[in-house]
Amino acid sequence: MTSFDCFNNKSILITGHTGFKGSWLTAWLLSLGANVTGISLPSQEGNSHFESLDASKSINDFRFDIRNFNLLKDKISEIRPDFIFHLAAQAIVKESYKDPLTTWSTNCIGTINLLDCARDLSNSCTIVMITSDKCYENNEWIWGYRENDRLGGSDPYSSSKAAAELAIRSYFRSYFSGSKDNSIRIASARAGNVIGGGDWSPHRIVPDCVKAWSTKKTVSIRNPNATRPWQHVLEPLSGYLLLASKLTEIENLNGESFNFGPNSDNNYSVVELVRKMSENWDQVKWDESPDLAESKYESTLLKLNCDKALDKLNWKSALSFSETVEMTTEWYKSYYEKKSTIKLFTYDQISKYAEIARKNNIKWAT
Repeated sequence: MTSFDCFNNKSILITGHTGFKGSWLTAWLLSLGANVTGISLPSQEGNSHFESLDASKSINDFRFDIRNFNLLKDKISEIRPDFIFHLAAQAIVKESYKDPLTTWSTNCIGTINLLDCARDLSNSCTIVMITSDKCYENNEWIWGYRENDRLGGSDPYSSSKAAAELAIRSYFRSYFSGSKDNSIRIASARAGNVIGGGDWSPHRIVPDCVKAWSTKKTVSIRNPNATRPWQHVLEPLSGYLLLASKLTEIENLNGESFNFGPNSDNNYSVVELVRKMSENWDQVKWDESPDLAESKYESTLLKLNCDKALDKLNWKSALSFSETVEMTTEWYKSYYEKKSTIKLFTYDQISKYAEIARKNNIKWAT
């Protein structure tokens, strides 16, 4: 019996289920035997990991904006979920500069809408609110940020995520704390710089590379020296699942926040990531062309301290940097070589990740 058996045959709501993280979480929960409902915006044109999984046939698939409070409240009351994973967001820093209003309203008001709907739930429900590592006031420290460090952020995306964290804290203290028999359990999860197969988002280095390389084009690296704590998408998802599982069991986790990041030796520059990817992809070219105009969009250094997750949840990352990059590039190679089998390949990677975690004696997998 593993920590994730608790999701079998449970009603689970995922907001943002068609996004990069959301589609992988949907697949993982389906493999665990969960009854999944998803709420997301209508699909956009272009590649979609969710669509390639053909997942809409296996879940309750709803498409509307979480800023529509009345519709969201009606749907949550109807679903009566046992678990909620809130991932719906405007998640691109560069886009937040272009459209700050949508970024703020989606990331902050959308979060508040969900929290307010939870106030009226008559059933027990465990809620994991996913924000971002960028919710911290970034001082370009060489050490990792802890959960009790100052929230902040200069760009609209980062500051909207900090505001979401404040809203979560306010709602917990005002409505969801107190007696031990409180039926709503809630916690926030912070992670960032996630890579993996199925990410087609604009202005992200991995999708930019594979889109160019698949057509034998040269990719331009605009911020080659920026350092990131790269992690595979399944790493933080394992943390979200474990946090939800433990929240149902351990009272003093209620209202807490947790960082989920890679081992400290997974901090590499953007160009180092590209070089590692090139080892698993034939005939690639890139151009290191630092763009000063891009410098306002991203911080140069940001990493997390995940000691709290290790201490209270027995969670830690399972993959090395090489394994992370290899799993990512192998997914895209499989997609371009035989798109019709990518659903099976996705589920195989989830199984492969769990097996690696077991071999590394990761507690949730044993």
